[in-house]
Amino acid sequence: MPVLVDTGILYAAADAGDAWHRRVRGWLQSTSEPLLVPITVVPEVTYLIAARLGREAERAFVASIAAGELALEQVSRGDVERCRTLLDEYPQIGFVDASVVAVAERLRLRMVATTDRRHFGVVRPRHVNSFELAP
Repeated sequence: MPVLVDTGILYAAADAGDAWHRRVRGWLQSTSEPLLVPITVVPEVTYLIAARLGREAERAFVASIAAGELALEQVSRGDVERCRTLLDEYPQIGFVDASVVAVAERLRLRMVATTDRRHFGVVRPRHVNSFELAP
């Protein structure tokens, strides 16, 4: 079953200086599950990579998407409507996190790969009691 991937995982994988880097790289090497990225995550992670690691790192990340290393998931109108509800219910999360939750609910995915335990740990998705958070 696919694992939904949040911004923090993708950024940590790219930045050797990130506190999560080794843990994330180890997890990525050990998982055989397909990695699914909501399209809303892509602008956020590319911005962070370009701003902090440079344009070459940004291009390398985009190349990995183009090569099919990550599968992209579109966000539907229903997902955006669910985001609105999630943003009201959980004011501490932002739109990108809400979109990850909405996509996970729509696809009935239990596992979210994220470094953001604070936000994803409090959200109670519709389809399960809580998310399984990796790594």
